[in-house]
Amino acid sequence: MKAVLALEDGSLFRGEGFGARASACGEVCFNTSMTGYQEILTDPSYKWQIVTMTYPLIGNYGVSRQDVESWRPHVAGFVIRELSPVVSNWRAEASLAEYLEQNGIPGIQGVDTRALTKKLRVRGALNGFISTEDIADEEALRRAKAWPGLIGVDYVKEVTHRESFVWDENDEQSAEFRLTQGLAGDPRQVRAALPPADLPIVAFDYGMKYNILRRLRQHGFRVRVLPATASAADALRHKPAGIFLSNGPGDPAALGYAVSTVRELVQTGLPIFGICLGHQILGQAFGGRTFKLKFGHRGGNQPVKDLESGRVEITSQNHGFAVDAASLPSEVVVDRINLNDQTVEGMRHRSKPIFCVQYHPEASPGPHDSTPLFARFRELICKA
Repeated sequence: MKAVLALEDGSLFRGEGFGARASACGEVCFNTSMTGYQEILTDPSYKWQIVTMTYPLIGNYGVSRQDVESWRPHVAGFVIRELSPVVSNWRAEASLAEYLEQNGIPGIQGVDTRALTKKLRVRGALNGFISTEDIADEEALRRAKAWPGLIGVDYVKEVTHRESFVWDENDEQSAEFRLTQGLAGDPRQVRAALPPADLPIVAFDYGMKYNILRRLRQHGFRVRVLPATASAADALRHKPAGIFLSNGPGDPAALGYAVSTVRELVQTGLPIFGICLGHQILGQAFGGRTFKLKFGHRGGNQPVKDLESGRVEITSQNHGFAVDAASLPSEVVVDRINLNDQTVEGMRHRSKPIFCVQYHPEASPGPHDSTPLFARFRELICKA
């Protein structure tokens, strides 16, 4: 298939199509991770985004159902330099091209992803149109320019689970595992034992990755997941020991209902932990503002400095908005910053058991420097 990627600034990239025969609009962004394309595809935070991978060869280990981060892929389109012609992994159940085709997502390869990434870094994230159908250049550019974009739009309601549920009640999905060689040389998975689920918490699902839920369970939490639109009263009805606020897509300023709910929960004195969009919602609940970054932070190599310990974490990130530090009240401490652009990466309340981070301590994909934050949340609850 022939394919085209058009940008709102008039740029056109032609290449070879793979995945579904389809067309889609979205915000064109880039991710610098070398691996983890399946986790990126299924991260709900990428709703209505056309993701460009900067690493040149993608697809070499295929796709496995065990590695998904939500109930389906959410990207609008996928842009890569080269699609691996070979899938070489014993865990693979399908190729990347087959997976995108099954889920109706267009992909394009043969694009100069270095040139595209440099353009996005200079101009900022751009609205775009991707198609593996027979679309004229003029029509592709028209659709790219006509798409309204992410600002002011609520995409959370499109990705949140509609009903409340308890995560992994039978402890079948959360245990960490490692691969070993069996007696006959066959790879096997050895799963670690899980601790008792002795701390009940409520997690607001704004577009939550499954690995966040796995990490919470691995730290002894019994997690009741609520839809993004649930009220504070809905949460308190479950008598939680703490509240978790998840990641998710789109403009945090469009989520007034979530901000109002979290503002109520802040007043209860319950321990609260927020990640990514949850961090941005907390920032607004504190009285602060958010703003759109030029091209966002997306990848597994973002340096974050803990201003109180001096420690630097290499982090996994995926966000296009940030909290404005100058807008925060005096009772909120900015305790982490991004060393690339000094934007806010972490906050804590001076007197309440509340903290949040802009990045992803659960990784998938990415480094595990920040995993101890889940233990910090448990410690906060146990001290409350």
